[in-house]
Amino acid sequence: SLDIANVRDADMVIEAVFEDIELKKEVFRQLDRHARPGCILATNTSGLDVDEIAAVTARPADVVGAHFFSPAQVMKLLEVVRGAKTSADVIATLMDLGRRMGKIAVLARIYPGFIGNALFRNYTREAHFLVEDGALPHEVDAALRKFGYAMGIFAVHDMAGNDVGYQTRKAQMATRPTDRRWNDLIMKLCDLGRLGQKVGKGWYRYEKGDRTPHRDPELEAWIAEESARMGIVRRPIAEEEIIRRCLYGMINEGAKLLELGIALRPSDIDITYLTGYGFPAHHGGPMYLADRIGLERVLADIRRFHERDGFWWQPAPLLERLVREGRSFADLQAITA
Repeated sequence: SLDIANVRDADMVIEAVFEDIELKKEVFRQLDRHARPGCILATNTSGLDVDEIAAVTARPADVVGAHFFSPAQVMKLLEVVRGAKTSADVIATLMDLGRRMGKIAVLARIYPGFIGNALFRNYTREAHFLVEDGALPHEVDAALRKFGYAMGIFAVHDMAGNDVGYQTRKAQMATRPTDRRWNDLIMKLCDLGRLGQKVGKGWYRYEKGDRTPHRDPELEAWIAEESARMGIVRRPIAEEEIIRRCLYGMINEGAKLLELGIALRPSDIDITYLTGYGFPAHHGGPMYLADRIGLERVLADIRRFHERDGFWWQPAPLLERLVREGRSFADLQAITA
């Protein structure tokens, strides 16, 4: 139907307009007017504040996040996002619905990017910093594939489109903090028209009718020029450093989410990454892998990266406490099981 009033008989409505908070709030104002009492109002946002959306309604207890991963008919993960006033029966209904749909439902609280995209930001940010520091896109991607990913992050960018999120990032640039390093290469790449596979060039070049990424000398020369412009002396970067920086940033962020209660247990983070982000299954997820590596070793590298690279590597207090007490993420799992 094109008539929103026809939601009046629904038990649940799932909003899936694009990621614009004002647009979503307007949709929820209309849903609040037309949906019957007790109807669950769910938003498919991938990272916006569910409480802000709920606040425009007279029924915040019935508002919940239902982040289906794209493409929704294929991907198994469903992040159920609990707002400050979301009722327990609404949460239980969404978790059950996920199971009935054949999804893996993971409960999260409100945080920029919830669980999945919060960790993914750290993964992509560090990959981009690696390119600024001296690695080339194909080197980063090769290391990630060797680790077990089906695709490297730069090939993923090209496939999805480098302009995804461009307007949001552009708007944020004017007000973002100036006390930390930011990765803007992808924005500049879009300004150059290198949007990815759809135009035949992005981080790689593509032959007509072929999705195979090929190294592009023009792109690699441009990266070297950008590093020089930023005052960065490029250096060879070993495969081991690539993996550690991409992985340990996720682990550190995961520890922060656990301490804040955004994720209830370490396995929720691992399941999110195994079912929604293509994390190599044989590694068991970032938090499980951290235990296998040894939290003391992980923290030592994070502290070293923090000393060298600053803000983004501030060690998570929970990670420091677990190391100090000789405990692991698995110990937290046992407590919350």
